[in-house]
Amino acid sequence: MTDEHHLVVDGTPVATYVVDPDLDAKHGPRPYLHPVRTLAGTPVTDALPADHVWHLGASLTVQDVSGTNLWGGRTYVRDAGYTWLDDHGRIAHTGWTERAPDRLAHRLQWRDRAGGVLLIEERRLAATRVDGPAAAWRLDLDYTLTAPADADVHLGSPATNGRPGGAGYGGFFWRGAPTADAVTFTADAEGEEKVNGSDAPWLAFGGTGPGGAAYTLVFTGLGPGDRWFVRTAMYPGVCVAFAFEQPAVVAAGTSRPGRHRVTVVDGLVGRDEAAALAAAAGPVTR
Repeated sequence: MTDEHHLVVDGTPVATYVVDPDLDAKHGPRPYLHPVRTLAGTPVTDALPADHVWHLGASLTVQDVSGTNLWGGRTYVRDAGYTWLDDHGRIAHTGWTERAPDRLAHRLQWRDRAGGVLLIEERRLAATRVDGPAAAWRLDLDYTLTAPADADVHLGSPATNGRPGGAGYGGFFWRGAPTADAVTFTADAEGEEKVNGSDAPWLAFGGTGPGGAAYTLVFTGLGPGDRWFVRTAMYPGVCVAFAFEQPAVVAAGTSRPGRHRVTVVDGLVGRDEAAALAAAAGPVTR
């Protein structure tokens, strides 16, 4: 049975956290947030969409973790393209450390297809109201990935495995709710072509959600070497990409920390307001 928990802001449920989804291994089973909603109730995530069934709301996952596909779907193979392989692992919940209406924290294991542990993770999620002229709340995702003492762990993407076109996805990925008018911008760039691959301090993504209500998401929290991966034409999505051009490595016995914040706003906001919301989120330090 699927294990679900909820994040609540001032009595309003804003996100469902699916901890142990009952999914085919090819879909990259892992904890994910869906649905995520604005304070007014507009959905801003999608899960199991027909075009990419393995896109699961908002989740932390990488397509190539030392040869294991934890993203789901086909694996990009150099000189061969996307190929179905028997290489799918699972990101598994192993124990709670905190549960409250506005925050959840737990331990996880990133496992290969045989159940071997690739990475140990400590993760915390929190939801808080954001004061300002627009109705908004903020999701805070804080985690630490730790490699085993005797092995480096390599994090890769289709781009690092040879796919052209800026397909460096893998990391903290947010599949947006269906929208025909998605827009994305940073402080100095606008549109998918210019924003994809950027290392701007913040990124805004907006559109009209199901039911006709507009929303904006303001993302902050790129780590060293991270880049924004963005899609608006093929599908609505934003990723804090760990291996956009080059593989990332978690050296044996060391940890990779991360902290990402997403401000979820009712309505569309412009560049100045998005910048103010990003600044209000504060510096992301570990």
